Amino acid sequence: MSESIKDTDKKYVMNTYNRYDLEISEGMGVNCYDIDGKEYIDMSSGIGVNSLGFCDMGWVASVTKQACKLNHTSNLFYSQPCALLAKSLCEKTGAKKVFFANSGAEANEGAIKIARKYSFDKYGKGRDRIITLVNSFHGRTIATLSSTGQDVFHNYFFPFNDGFDYAKANDIDSARSLIDDRTCALMIELVQGEGGVIALDKDFVSEVERICKERDILLIVDEVQTGAGRTGKFLASEHFGISPDVTTMAKGLGAGLPIGAVLAYDKCENVLGFSMHGTTFGGNPIVCAGANYVLARMDDDFLFAVEQKGEYLREKLEKIDGVESVSGLGLMLGLKLKTKNSSDVVKEGIKRGLIMLTAKDKVRLLPPLVISYDEIDRAVAILEAVLKD
Repeated sequence: MSESIKDTDKKYVMNTYNRYDLEISEGMGVNCYDIDGKEYIDMSSGIGVNSLGFCDMGWVASVTKQACKLNHTSNLFYSQPCALLAKSLCEKTGAKKVFFANSGAEANEGAIKIARKYSFDKYGKGRDRIITLVNSFHGRTIATLSSTGQDVFHNYFFPFNDGFDYAKANDIDSARSLIDDRTCALMIELVQGEGGVIALDKDFVSEVERICKERDILLIVDEVQTGAGRTGKFLASEHFGISPDVTTMAKGLGAGLPIGAVLAYDKCENVLGFSMHGTTFGGNPIVCAGANYVLARMDDDFLFAVEQKGEYLREKLEKIDGVESVSGLGLMLGLKLKTKNSSDVVKEGIKRGLIMLTAKDKVRLLPPLVISYDEIDRAVAILEAVLKD
């Protein structure tokens, strides 16, 4: 690593990230290189962002073309990339309207506002509580930290926002016990990413949807990490056969540029009106041009290939002696290890040219969706060697 960059970073960047001892200089596809030219296989994709890998040339061309034409205009005016992206997302998901933000946390903030406004319009004041799940993660703004069902995040930044209750994941009695006349929404991740890459049970999710429809409670699905093909379907909700009222997206949708999206379905398409929500950079033409390219790539064949590669990777991982179990869906997998510490394994993997992540006590793998079978084999071989030593 370049000591000058490391020292400069430590001196001038707020110390909010526990960085690994690696300076990534450039990348192409699934591979990247440090400042000394050492090659790494990236099984993290920028925490699920680089859905098409590093510097996909079609994506680069789309973004560059737009940057040369129109870099930004305010949301007081129309722009083609924004309108076309909204149209494509609605056609692909069945949503009716989309609001564009800059991140997953912002998208979840928008969903929270929609839920409370929907209930206020229909039932008046006081029906404003949102149930989330224990072990969930929805963002780092004050409201989304408050909605996150992990006590470790409820510290320092007091007072946190009121209005959130936390049900146990996969425990329908826990959810039922919290629902009352003040409940306006349930917000869930179908795979709890930061919480350990844990997929919810289908029966639990189906019953949550049934209760929500029965009581006119909005069902919000946070697909910030699972959306845009990560699980082998464009949205993870397709695996569960459910129809949410609001879906949030971010990460892989932009393939490297910051974007968030709030997808509103039939009940919610007209809840937010003029001046009730907004953002300076949401719907930026360059960002939307990149996302339009991502959507164009994610046809049925592409998504089927992701699903197949996810099954292949899971089978390979389950055969490794040091792995106790594998959780998750598609190319979003968590490894519970038999004896080794996940953080130590990730650090050693980097030394050997493999970039991975942690989630709680697990090793987390979020490879680019374009990863090849050969690259999967190479990555698994490195991981297996790390766990053997």
